[in-house]
Amino acid sequence: MAGPASARRRERRAGDRETPRWWRRRIVPEGEADGRDGGDGEMEQMVRRREREMRQNGPAHFAEPKSVPWVEKYRPQSLADVAAHRDIVDTIDRLTSENKLPHLLLYGPPGTGKTSTILAVARKLYGAQFHNMILELNASDDRGIGVVRQQIQDFASTQSFSFGVKSPVKLVLLDEADAMTKDAQFALRRVIEKYTKNTRFALIGNQVNKIIPALQSRCTRFRFAPLDASHVRERLKHVISAEGLNVDDSGLTALVRLSNGDMRKALNILQSTHMAFPHITEEAVYLCSGNPMPKDIEQISYWLLNESFATGFSKISDIKMRKGLALVDIVREVTMFVFRITMPSDVRVHLINDLADIEYRLSFACNDKLQLGSLLSTFTRARAAIVAAAK
Repeated sequence: MAGPASARRRERRAGDRETPRWWRRRIVPEGEADGRDGGDGEMEQMVRRREREMRQNGPAHFAEPKSVPWVEKYRPQSLADVAAHRDIVDTIDRLTSENKLPHLLLYGPPGTGKTSTILAVARKLYGAQFHNMILELNASDDRGIGVVRQQIQDFASTQSFSFGVKSPVKLVLLDEADAMTKDAQFALRRVIEKYTKNTRFALIGNQVNKIIPALQSRCTRFRFAPLDASHVRERLKHVISAEGLNVDDSGLTALVRLSNGDMRKALNILQSTHMAFPHITEEAVYLCSGNPMPKDIEQISYWLLNESFATGFSKISDIKMRKGLALVDIVREVTMFVFRITMPSDVRVHLINDLADIEYRLSFACNDKLQLGSLLSTFTRARAAIVAAAK
């Protein structure tokens, strides 16, 4: 006959079957805990200490890895550090200081400071609670209507009570919002209206025409133009000084020229060139970026304007293969060269139009040899028109 002890064991086994395995150790009576529980307690205490240190010291307490891209390493941390667009930055700074921040739509070419500006605003508003008060999504990946209905709506519908935060509103950052589907944009329109009381939305995109007018009208729009060459040069000088790089004037000028107002591109080229060459010169910059050098473009343009079709085709094919040049880069640089030389305006108009068609076809991976032949044919017709105009 089973005694009271057997009955208690049966009850305990029945309870174990109903209780998840991962939770059983937590509900074992204190007197019955085995030796392993003490180890788990020490582990939990160590984890809590680690979390407490991170809250007190923040991410900056830990050493920054040397492999961090310079684009992130030298990203502006405050609005005062943003290199250009001072009129836009000062306006947003004033709205933030007065706690009147509206929904924002920042658009313009890549590498002009759109994301950096919004992140600087978030750091100013939330301080150490930055990561708790902002939802950052890249709309190129999360671009469907499901993201709007789930992640964005769940985040926007809850009110935050974080301590030490200057602004009670949260921030939803949608990077590359112009890649969102139309259905997602229409759904986001209603979410913005509904949760304006406790959430602000910041939309970032390259092409504003891909964002529906209904969303544009709900945001304050700011256009970030390509950076001026002087701003790019000053920022590059700051990075060069901080990293202790050996860069001559021709190399710096080449970096500014190739960036085309894109600060991200300039820093990436600078870092890759530094990894390949101890001394950064104009030639080193062009070799690392894969762009044709100015002297090569002058030589190619001379062949296009003076040599026969067969000779020009042979020489351009040879330099293209020897130096690993892309035909689309040659076409773009030759187009800029055409703007600088003297020729009749009507000939220039037709020449630029034909060069644009060649570049368009190259963007669809057309045969390089055919397009090189088209390039030579275009200049052959232009030469004939120039000779006819001279008569």
